[in-house]
Amino acid sequence: MFESFYPGMNWAEHQAQSPIWPHAQHSRLVQAGGIQWHVQQLGQGPCMLLLHGTGSGHFSWRGLLPALSQHFTVVAPDLPGHAFSSRGPEGALSLPGMAEGLRALLLQLQLTPQVIVGHSAGAAIAAHMALHFDCAARSTLIGLNPAWLPLPGVASWLFGPAAKLAALNPLSAWATAKMAAKPGAVSEWIARTGSTLDAQGVDLYARVLSDSGHVHGVLSMMAAWRLKPLAARLHEIRHPVFMHIGAQDLTVPPALAHEACRLWPHAPLYSAPGLGHLAHEQDPMGTAQQILQWCAAR
Repeated sequence: MFESFYPGMNWAEHQAQSPIWPHAQHSRLVQAGGIQWHVQQLGQGPCMLLLHGTGSGHFSWRGLLPALSQHFTVVAPDLPGHAFSSRGPEGALSLPGMAEGLRALLLQLQLTPQVIVGHSAGAAIAAHMALHFDCAARSTLIGLNPAWLPLPGVASWLFGPAAKLAALNPLSAWATAKMAAKPGAVSEWIARTGSTLDAQGVDLYARVLSDSGHVHGVLSMMAAWRLKPLAARLHEIRHPVFMHIGAQDLTVPPALAHEACRLWPHAPLYSAPGLGHLAHEQDPMGTAQQILQWCAAR
């Protein structure tokens, strides 16, 4: 609701600031599934689809893209309602809706992913695609701090009832964006995930989180998110599955990744000491090397 009050971020208006946005020379806009996607595509070889987490964007992969694109055609979209991708039609911000939108995007790009790497909620989208779509029927799934199972405690309230109430309040996104614009606010929010980022990382998150259109898309996604149907079917996945987690993740408890290992007993799990929910942004080269090692061993 209230979409007219919260226009999304306009890539054309930000192109003049392209030095701020990593790998902007590889950005383009693609119309697919009723969504105008902002996508970064670079490299050659088999397709690797990168799916960022809630509240983030394509810039989440800034440190991994140089290494991954040496071996793969890497596709890194902004999810619907995030950064420079539009919200799309009714239902596009739910888990099935985002997965369907990505299926349409891949058809438009004429690409079939050999590997899907998902961070946090992005990993849930990857799993949904693996269960439902032919385009992901043979994809290797790599979850980075994956949110495959319902979050415990207060977090489950934030992803659902509280987010729904916030999305219904026309001032919520505006107020949240105003808070994010205050000095030090985004650094504090990131610290609560168990991670610390460099100045560039903090600045990029500050730019999107201080934009009310982006925040409204994030709140609407959280309000529409339902993980229980996916969790009930995770055991059906027969794809190669790998997990990379930050041992200090304060957003998605590492215990949930270990619980997922019981569904896939042969799924390797690497726990990075000292890193939090944004482990792949804290140590992009180490994460990229681990991803490439798993892909080579597939």
